[in-house]
Amino acid sequence: MKYLLYIIILLPTCLISQEKIQGMIMEANDKNEHIGLAGANVYWLNTDVGTVTDLDGKFEIQYKPELYKLVISYVGFKTDTITVEQPKMIHHWLIPTDKLDAITLTARKQATAKSFLSATNVINVSSDELLKAACCNLSESFETNPSIDVNFSDAVTGTRQIKMLGLTSPYILIATENIPSIRGASQAFGLSFIPGTWVESIQITKGAGSVVNGYESIAGQINAELVKPFSDNKFFVNAYASANGRLELNTHLNTKVSNKWNTGLYLHGNLRDKKFDNNNDSFLDMPLQKQINLMNRWQYIDTKKGFVSFINFKFLNDEKQTGQLDFNPGTDMLTTNSWGSEIDTKRYEVSSKFGYVNADIPWRSIGVQTAFSSHIQDSYFGLNQYKITHNSLYANAIYNSIISDSRHKIKTGISYTYDHYDEFLNAQNLDSDYERTERSVGAFFEYNFDNLDKLNLTAGLRIDKHNLLGTFVTPRLHARYTPWEKAALRASLGRGKRSANIFAENQNIFSTSREINILNSNGNIYGLNPEVAWNYGVSYLQGFNLFGRKADITLDYYKTDFKNQIVVDFENPQEVNFYNLDGKSYANSFQVELNYNVFKHFDLRTAYKFYDVKTQYSSGKLEKPLIPKHRLFANASYETQRKTKGNQWKFDATYNWLGSQRYSSTLSNPVQYQLPDRTPTLATLNAQITKVFSKKLEVYFGGENITNVKQNNPILGADDPFGSNFDTTFVYGPIFGSMYYAGLRFKIE
Repeated sequence: MKYLLYIIILLPTCLISQEKIQGMIMEANDKNEHIGLAGANVYWLNTDVGTVTDLDGKFEIQYKPELYKLVISYVGFKTDTITVEQPKMIHHWLIPTDKLDAITLTARKQATAKSFLSATNVINVSSDELLKAACCNLSESFETNPSIDVNFSDAVTGTRQIKMLGLTSPYILIATENIPSIRGASQAFGLSFIPGTWVESIQITKGAGSVVNGYESIAGQINAELVKPFSDNKFFVNAYASANGRLELNTHLNTKVSNKWNTGLYLHGNLRDKKFDNNNDSFLDMPLQKQINLMNRWQYIDTKKGFVSFINFKFLNDEKQTGQLDFNPGTDMLTTNSWGSEIDTKRYEVSSKFGYVNADIPWRSIGVQTAFSSHIQDSYFGLNQYKITHNSLYANAIYNSIISDSRHKIKTGISYTYDHYDEFLNAQNLDSDYERTERSVGAFFEYNFDNLDKLNLTAGLRIDKHNLLGTFVTPRLHARYTPWEKAALRASLGRGKRSANIFAENQNIFSTSREINILNSNGNIYGLNPEVAWNYGVSYLQGFNLFGRKADITLDYYKTDFKNQIVVDFENPQEVNFYNLDGKSYANSFQVELNYNVFKHFDLRTAYKFYDVKTQYSSGKLEKPLIPKHRLFANASYETQRKTKGNQWKFDATYNWLGSQRYSSTLSNPVQYQLPDRTPTLATLNAQITKVFSKKLEVYFGGENITNVKQNNPILGADDPFGSNFDTTFVYGPIFGSMYYAGLRFKIE
């Protein structure tokens, strides 16, 4: 029932009626295998009533007796018109046109798919892709995707930080079902608060996102769609254990309450209570951790009246302990007996989504999204204390319609955000309370032109009034042009604006002995001004044939140009300074990606990425620290032919090579605490094998960093953690070494 997803995110092609047709559009093949075509157009002849197939090639469309000629089209395939005389399930195979026999790659269902038709540069990651690695939470969901970089933010907390287009996660709008979710107080650890088994799919958008979702997106947008009680398994369990001491259990329980109501209870727990110090620096390689995460989802469907809604309740309790091996919180907390840290987080969330489509006027729909969250973190790092409470309210109302015909679509609406922050910081030279309230009201309008074959254009504009950022306008533009068959040329530009939460977003500074300074403090937030940037990008996607097998190649170039940025300056090893940008700061990103079906059931994905990221510091214009200029990526995936009873093997391997990265300066440190200018290069290899015994049971085992790469001395001054040279932020590679894991998945459909 993938159409529920479209209703909730309010795509104007979504249709609901008292009578409807469901079906699947597939690529014609000799064995009539069900290879779904994602993004195929399905519409009634001479009408504006149409839809687009989902990632599996499935669709649903309104049926009326007077509409009996159904047109099915897809770029590179022969357009078919079929007669439908009554509501029924339709399975239809499209035939590639003669001149396109060699370029039919995207017609084949893939775990990761790129659309030839969308104006935005979107990468759709399905649950099949997420299962290729030990995807325990959202921060670990990008290991097999070359567009996202993943690294540890420091050497003690085990926190994974993601980057896109050379910029860290605060510049990416991260949403859950199109509601902004990882922001404010949750920036540092929030990605680890969404269990991987809860995620149904992920959409990665490069460049400025849609104005519908707000004004904060700068580098791009990541949206995680969660599993739905209606379509998820009635019972699902995932058990996981790893060599680094991590145990995890996920359970899904879904039930049908009535003809219109479905509910699901999702339970997640993880535990790490074993201590490891493989590099013998007296510090834990990975933190001790306990997490309990609960979600209760309610899904309402009334197809007769055209109503669909979701209500979600979430609770999280996350406890981390890290530091030296002999640290005991009962006796050593906030003392110099032994260096240690505890980070305790409680989070409460309530969210809802409501959608309505008039069956008589299916191109008109309305939707309302609301979310409330309360995030409470109580933490200390050695002698530094940091506490934050963040209460947030979000509401967004969206109206969809068309102008003249379905080629001209519009979205318009209003949004409201409320954020209250209460922070306490006692660190080195700072002992302060920081409290502020942010409120904004905005209105947006987005126009989309789509003639299906050649041009797709999306232009959006929003205006927001913010109590601290003022009144400002946010323009966004995305365009896709098809110059020839199986090609998509895209361009985008957009402006983003955000208030930087300098402490919540940079909590690694507390695991150092640096003094924290806020300079040129005359702005409204921490005395600093808002961050403003423009993002420009071009992308070219081409499908083709290579040695008789399907392939595609993508070339991306994006530039982010900051008009103001909060510079986080580590260039003095005894200080970390925050100040407004005075000069130029930019991030240039170039990526070339090749996907190739080497032979049946064996897919290869390779990529090369180049970054040019520089910022004007007080000491000069410098390359951003710990960002490799060059990166090579390769992912190989092979699966055996699936047997009738589901018996199957799956093999996946991912290789990453990172070029050297610049260290921030340590020249003023004593010689024994100085680092070279740049890191060495490094390469890692991850692999996983999955054995599918049946539709109900599968087991998996694998390894991360199989080549056992380790960073030497990841903690500067580990021998004197309360001295002036202690610093855990110089992390560029793995600390633990090789890590092996195993798990099982069991489900009842």
